[in-house]
Amino acid sequence: MELRQLEAFVAVARELHFGRAAEKLHIAQPTLSELIRRLEREVGAPLLTRTTRRVALTQAGVELFGRAVSILDDVEGAAAAVRRLADGDTGTVRLGITPPAAPLLAPHLAQALRRAAPEVELSVRRMWLPDLQQAIGEGALDVAITCGPVTNPPGILSEVFCAEPAVVGLRQGHRLADSPTLDLAQLSGETLGVHSEALFPAWSLAVQQILDDAGIVPPTAELVEIDLSAHRWAEQPEVGWTLTTAAVAGAAPGVVLIPLDPPRFIPYTLQWCPIRATTAAVGRFVHLALSVDVPPGWVSQPDHLRHPGR
Repeated sequence: MELRQLEAFVAVARELHFGRAAEKLHIAQPTLSELIRRLEREVGAPLLTRTTRRVALTQAGVELFGRAVSILDDVEGAAAAVRRLADGDTGTVRLGITPPAAPLLAPHLAQALRRAAPEVELSVRRMWLPDLQQAIGEGALDVAITCGPVTNPPGILSEVFCAEPAVVGLRQGHRLADSPTLDLAQLSGETLGVHSEALFPAWSLAVQQILDDAGIVPPTAELVEIDLSAHRWAEQPEVGWTLTTAAVAGAAPGVVLIPLDPPRFIPYTLQWCPIRATTAAVGRFVHLALSVDVPPGWVSQPDHLRHPGR
């Protein structure tokens, strides 16, 4: 029994007319009649009664009609599911993301994906940079997002696709606390609070890149707090200032956040392996991440597809 035979039978059963059924199927009427005869031979019973005036279902035809409709619906549903999977409209994307990128960027991309492909599941894991690099290299993740410069394992592609403006954190009583903007050179002689490089290697690399670009080498003191936001850093007397972002710092008591002039940025890098993508949804997510509008206040980078060069 072939699907083509069932399609022919269901068309005749619904139309109760061989000519109209043949037109609906876009086949010749003799071909349709032959499909029905072959089906009747295979099931061993007549399915239709035919006269010059009417076509009717036999009892066997009535029984087969319901089952045939169910079979064809299942086949159509399966084909549609495969098409959605092939088009990236369904599936799962395993995203690993380092803590600096997690507070704002992960929800932003998840919301954009829900709008574009609501049936795609985004599985997000916060991971430290060494674990993230290992997981993307081994194929345990489909996509990785981190900040700062990264190395590419074999077969992995990287794109720096957006960046968050860096800000300076100062105590409210600091001599520069009322400044609308700051140049990092103004703080080069004061002690910068830095996070443990062992705990936040990606963040440490990104901050060091900003300092290098600004051409300053301030004295540093490691922050006691092990949380990236370091809300209570102002209680650490040896620390004069911090370099952070608004999304990471949040609202810290007794601390003001001041933008930089010239602006400095924490860049975010997306990594994936095209030849190892488990579903087309991975490619769809990568394209979306590289093209969707960045969070408010952020800037896109040269690899951002919608706003090249901005």
